[in-house]
Amino acid sequence: MIDQELSLSERVSHALRRDPCLARRDLQFESLEGMVKLTGVVQSYYQKQMAQEVIRRVDGVERVENDLEVAAL
Repeated sequence: MIDQELSLSERVSHALRRDPCLARRDLQFESLEGMVKLTGVVQSYYQKQMAQEVIRRVDGVERVENDLEVAAL
């Protein structure tokens, strides 16, 4: 279980690294007061949606702005 004393950014980072579909992707994010903005490039719309769902389930996330770009790498 993730320590509840971790910051929102630390929890989001941990969730992205832990997900096998996203672990080696170069995804960036900004977090502020419950809002997380995702940026970067993924290979499919599935990965884009998975990233959003992974972040949405993180404790403390109230809103996700998904600005990931889909491009075949």
